[in-house]
Amino acid sequence: MSKAARREARERIKQQRLAEERKRKRNKILVIGAAVVVVALILGGGYFWFASDRDGGDTEIALPPQTLQQDGSVVLAKEGAQAPVVEVYADFQCPACKQFETASGSTLQQMAAAGEAVVHYRPVSIFALQPDPISTNSLRGAAAARAAADAGKYVEYNDILFENQPVEGRPGFAVEDLKKWGEEAGITDPAFAERVDAEAAVAERFAKEYAPALVQDAQQQMSDQQIGAMPVTDLIAWGDENGHDSSFLDDTYVQQVLQATTDVNARYSGAQAFSGTPTVYLNGQKMGDEMYSASGLRDAVAAAGPGEVQSEPLESGDGAEAEEDGDGGGKKDGDAAEDENEDASASPEAKE
Repeated sequence: MSKAARREARERIKQQRLAEERKRKRNKILVIGAAVVVVALILGGGYFWFASDRDGGDTEIALPPQTLQQDGSVVLAKEGAQAPVVEVYADFQCPACKQFETASGSTLQQMAAAGEAVVHYRPVSIFALQPDPISTNSLRGAAAARAAADAGKYVEYNDILFENQPVEGRPGFAVEDLKKWGEEAGITDPAFAERVDAEAAVAERFAKEYAPALVQDAQQQMSDQQIGAMPVTDLIAWGDENGHDSSFLDDTYVQQVLQATTDVNARYSGAQAFSGTPTVYLNGQKMGDEMYSASGLRDAVAAAGPGEVQSEPLESGDGAEAEEDGDGGGKKDGDAAEDENEDASASPEAKE
């Protein structure tokens, strides 16, 4: 057989294998899809509604301005929008949050782009005191998303994180992946990768060393029920008074995420109390199962009046600006926010 014939044979074999692989993947998708339908039908109407009323996740959306807030949250809104405010509290390690993003994430972005809603993203960590790796995944992902907000790419990065959510209980959100996904989101500033490295080290120390020791000592003086009811920042404050130095958290995005988790519990009470992730509020009113439906979400927003964002934006110079300028829409009237952070994009200083 000549060299040319051998090359042709190898190419035919290669193409056959590729065709077989594509066929195998199609069959796998069909099997998984059928299984999802069966499970959805078994679990009941709510999940069937979710599966049958997903939004157009593949639709290309021209995003409106993203405005970073003093508390690390991000407002997505058309300039000057006077519209209902949708607050989204989510943990990047939370499987139900991924379901919500799959069902309604693109719808929120579309409504924000059209000026029909002001979307307020509020990342939290409900798993901070859980064993590693779930705690580390949660904190590392949230801190990286906060770093992406410095570059004006929070929403794009949010989508990528949920697409790559680790299986619960398994290691994920590896540092190198987090940095690579920043590039995929369009982040070119090297400060992002530096911040991801620094925050990952803080998250590892918190989840693997600090938190286990803190909880162990707290259990000597309090019941598990008391500890579980304490906001994590209150437990950290208790630790500072009892020999557990938390200064390594100072000025970090990990600390900001932990504080955000405490703040939502203080912000809402009674019937509106925060009850885990995902929790979505429409003008301060907790939403129900309709938030998992693109049409249900649209109908609820359409029936609501203009709302008010319960946070203040960072001034220019407080942190990296979103790549598109804008006032974030729906924000509160009043003087510009005072300088809170001299350099929000700088890596946290190493503390011992």
